Amino acid sequence: MKTLILLFSLILAPASAYTEDFKTKLNLSPDSHKRFKREWIWNQMHIMEEINSPLPHHVGKITSSARKKNAMYVLEGEYANSIFKVREDTGDVYAFERLDREKKSEYNLTAHCIDRTTNKELEPPSTFIIKVYDVNDNVPVFVQKAFNGSVPEMSPVGTSVTKVTAVDADDPTVAGHATVIYQVIQGERYFTVDESGVISTATADLDRETQSTYEIVVKAKDSPGLHGGDSSTATVIITLSDINDNFPTFKQQSFHFKVPENIRVGSEVGRLKVEDIDEPQNRNTKYNFVRGHYRDTFEIIPNAFTNEGIIKPKKPLDYEKIKEYKFDIEATDPTVNMRFFKSGGPKSIAAITIEILDVDEPPIFSQPSYVYKIKENYLPKNPLGTVLAVDPDAAKRKIRYTLRRSSPSGDYVKISNSGDIFISKPLDREASAWHNLTVAAQEIMADNRLSDIESHTQVYIQVLDQNDNAPEFAHPYEPKVCENAAPGKVIIRISATDKDEMLPGVNFKYSLTTEDSNFTLVDNHENTANVTVKYGQFNRERAKIHYLPVIISDSGTPELSSTNTLSISVCKCDEKGEFTFCEEAAKQVGVSIQALVAIFICILTILVITLLIILRKRHKKELTVLRKNVAEIHEQLVTYDEEGGGEMDTTSYDVSVLNSVRKNGMNLETRPCLYAQVQKPTGNGNSGTGEMAIMIEVKKDEADNDGDLLPYDTLHIYGYEGAESIAESLSSLESGSSDSDIDYDFLNDWGPRFKMLAELYGLEPDEDFVY
Repeated sequence: MKTLILLFSLILAPASAYTEDFKTKLNLSPDSHKRFKREWIWNQMHIMEEINSPLPHHVGKITSSARKKNAMYVLEGEYANSIFKVREDTGDVYAFERLDREKKSEYNLTAHCIDRTTNKELEPPSTFIIKVYDVNDNVPVFVQKAFNGSVPEMSPVGTSVTKVTAVDADDPTVAGHATVIYQVIQGERYFTVDESGVISTATADLDRETQSTYEIVVKAKDSPGLHGGDSSTATVIITLSDINDNFPTFKQQSFHFKVPENIRVGSEVGRLKVEDIDEPQNRNTKYNFVRGHYRDTFEIIPNAFTNEGIIKPKKPLDYEKIKEYKFDIEATDPTVNMRFFKSGGPKSIAAITIEILDVDEPPIFSQPSYVYKIKENYLPKNPLGTVLAVDPDAAKRKIRYTLRRSSPSGDYVKISNSGDIFISKPLDREASAWHNLTVAAQEIMADNRLSDIESHTQVYIQVLDQNDNAPEFAHPYEPKVCENAAPGKVIIRISATDKDEMLPGVNFKYSLTTEDSNFTLVDNHENTANVTVKYGQFNRERAKIHYLPVIISDSGTPELSSTNTLSISVCKCDEKGEFTFCEEAAKQVGVSIQALVAIFICILTILVITLLIILRKRHKKELTVLRKNVAEIHEQLVTYDEEGGGEMDTTSYDVSVLNSVRKNGMNLETRPCLYAQVQKPTGNGNSGTGEMAIMIEVKKDEADNDGDLLPYDTLHIYGYEGAESIAESLSSLESGSSDSDIDYDFLNDWGPRFKMLAELYGLEPDEDFVY
């Protein structure tokens, strides 16, 4: 017992509080430490939270074995000298604020004992803890203000719904301080809550169709009998989930519908309104015919989201056969949970009446389709067949037939107004083995017009085969043979095909037109034949290609045959018999007329475009010549280094006409002709009627009337000097004439340009002149 007390003391005391007394009690040797150590002495400190007495509150007392008058106690640590203070002389510790354990449950402090005079430590510092004791001062608080839960309707008593949780901030180590008690204070008739906060059903008759949502209030409070007793509340919203516990019922006892007889199969006739108060996922309404055997004519499709049964026809309706349908329908749900079945409800049976309305229906063909057969290349005089349609209405109008579509297109097949099908041209099976027709039938109204509605049927004409095509090579063969091939060498295996229908058992026969060749033909009796070398030793110098005609016959009635030619090339081969050099057989290249026409059109287009380009360039060149300015035209005039008669001589030619010449009211700039108009000198004598004048007029007329040549006409004038010059002729042949009585001294007044003339004509007549 003494040992336990000592151990307890060791646990409570700090490490620095071991004293020599403890060592003695533990049978430690007193001489183990020569120095006597003093120790701190105080009781364990604690304080209650939220003390109502006036501040400060005494916490405890610290003291040391060093009992000196000048000893002073000092605190350090958490909230030292603020919340906790110590009396320096006595060591009493006080709290100057009310403490809250839920905010802080303990404080770590350090005690010092120092000398007032020297400020030296009289004892080593020692740490201690001030614990705050809990009081039941907190109300349990729910973790959320509202909770949600769900439970199936009609659940047994005690079915768990949801769980609520409240938290008490008091110390859970103190008995009863953090214990929470739950209680339903609103809705306790329907739900209960246990000590862990689990909410359960309190009754087994919770019906979603009566009330689907419940809002209850749960209270959380401390344990009874303890300090406090306050509580908090939370709202719990509980939703009842639906189960299939109700049968569907009709909203009315009878339904009447009117529909046209031409309503399409599967279309909606009407809707039966039913009421099933369960949710859509729990509605499984089934409709049964209980009177009237029309289940093969109508079906009823349930729609769970709209609580309706949709009536649809399963086959076409006919007013002429049945004008009205009457039957009873029962609505039921085979998946209802019978444990919760509510008996005593109305019987879910309704009477249905469907009235059929007459409409003008299109004609109805006697068959959905027609199939006829005819031999190819045969043109029958009688109809190939007949299509038949009748008016299903009571009027029984006449029917007119029309061919709407024919495949392949063409006028091979025709149909009469009465439905007879005629062949207008012989049919070719190889062109098309089947002819598909679409025939329309329309009623002829009272005013002899055709009805707007029509019906259609398909007519299939099969063209039967006749043996009218001879067999031919199956492929374009290009056989080759070595010039040193040995006799019996197989060159190629050939086969045949026939455009006619190749039925099982068809046989082809192969033969040569002549035996006078270096090849033989061996029939394999399997519609193939081998071409082999007969003698061998081909000479490429004599013939590089051998043409072998092959006759192919079929086994049809009548038997047909054709001659097909094999072009066999003789090739050079190496020692292994492999071809090294061959001449290719000439291949027949066929070009259609359409291709030739297209090629000709392309060539003609290119030629026309080229010609237009050339003419355009030529026209541009001509316009360029015509549009040259006066300076450019003057540059093209021939210049002679002859001195004329001076300024007076310039009137002999009118050069301005080179810019623009008009003849007969037409602008000659637009014509490919250019000429210079010569102004004949006026004056005395017959200068306008001489030979030169006549020659000028002739040349001028030729130039004016020549519109084909390019505009480079030149008018040359020889030996004509004009009559207006005072000096008359400047010819040196007449310079020595003595008949002239004209005084040429005036030439000296004309300036340096006429100096030479003045010197020549200013001489005396008797002076000698040497040329």
